[in-house]
Amino acid sequence: MVAVLGATGYIGARLVPRLIEAGWRVRAIGRNPEKLSGRSWGKDPRVETVCADVFDADSLQKAVRGCSAIYYLVHSMNPQTGDFAKADRTAANNMTVAAEKSGVGRIIYLAGLGEETAELSPHLQSRREVEEILKTGSVPVTVFRAAMIIGSGSASFEILRYLVERLPIMITPRWVSTQCQPVAVRNVLYYLASCLNAPETTGETFDIGTEEIVTYADLMRIYAEEAGLPKRWIIPVPILTPRLSSYWIHLVTPVPATLAKPLAEGLRNRVLCRDTRIREYIPQKLLSCREAISLALEKMRLQQVETSWMDAGKVAPAEWSTGEDPSWAGGTVFKDERSMLVKGSAERLWPAVIGIGGKTGWYSADWLWHLRGAFDRLLGGPGLSRGRRNPYLVESGDALDFWRVLTVEKNHRLKLVAEMKV
Repeated sequence: MVAVLGATGYIGARLVPRLIEAGWRVRAIGRNPEKLSGRSWGKDPRVETVCADVFDADSLQKAVRGCSAIYYLVHSMNPQTGDFAKADRTAANNMTVAAEKSGVGRIIYLAGLGEETAELSPHLQSRREVEEILKTGSVPVTVFRAAMIIGSGSASFEILRYLVERLPIMITPRWVSTQCQPVAVRNVLYYLASCLNAPETTGETFDIGTEEIVTYADLMRIYAEEAGLPKRWIIPVPILTPRLSSYWIHLVTPVPATLAKPLAEGLRNRVLCRDTRIREYIPQKLLSCREAISLALEKMRLQQVETSWMDAGKVAPAEWSTGEDPSWAGGTVFKDERSMLVKGSAERLWPAVIGIGGKTGWYSADWLWHLRGAFDRLLGGPGLSRGRRNPYLVESGDALDFWRVLTVEKNHRLKLVAEMKV
């Protein structure tokens, strides 16, 4: 049995079914039981779902006990996390100890690509620190270092998509001219799933990426061509810092500034593959950037987006107070309960219930929802720009405009948690 830590995240939720297809029994580990069971593979008899928290050493040790390998796909680059580097270090230390005490055979970690001698961004530096912490233990660690991952639903791809589709003329920061070697998400997943049967990868570190070297400006032009858009005019200027870039991204795309900032900081680093031995150990067809973008667009057109960056992270009931709540939170609760009697069976009404939001909109005063979403966006909230991953399906943990799906009970109840700032 192999464990996938971060099984409901963007990569983890896609990796689980591929491991099943390869014949492995999988222990999918996450923090939210409803998110785990709500996945398409959540009820598969070959999958064991376990709740654990990387910040709780005891629960983590119990969760990985009996596993031959662990996929460590956890990081704290999250809008709700203050010091993500500190959180990453704590989690990595807990993972190292848990793996040793549980007799795990190996750890597999997806890290960030970056020049060893370069001044790495805080995000990439944190990834490198996690890598080094994991290697301090006695359990061998296989590290795959990747730059921008191109795939439907990834944060990097969504930033690219919205910028190109919404802005015919772009005043861009200097990092659009920085060289990089992106990688298609299907190539990443193939490396991750196949390394279990490649013993020569144990304890080794590899750079993974496409064979071509491009700039972000190149990717913008390629996207416009593949999406059938008119030529985009790109004008780089030296004054846009990563912080200013993050606000620009926040206003134009669904990605919040708190997440866009570390991504923008990472784009200033030249990220090229140096150690490409993995292409010999695990040969596969590496998609070009054009092929990866075309495939991602096709997946979106067919409504086959498996996972999205928006769906990662914890889901807490609305009545739970958090560190971001004001001091008076948790006091008196006022309720506004409304009901409506509708003719029809629950089975017939259910598609309309779960179809709210996204391109469908809201059935009452839709323009007011859009107005509220615009205000929320200006104040740093998600607004309505996130939409939804699938117009016909909702699962626990999914983002739905400025709501988060907490509970889905088919033909009975859909419970949402507001994530708006307004």
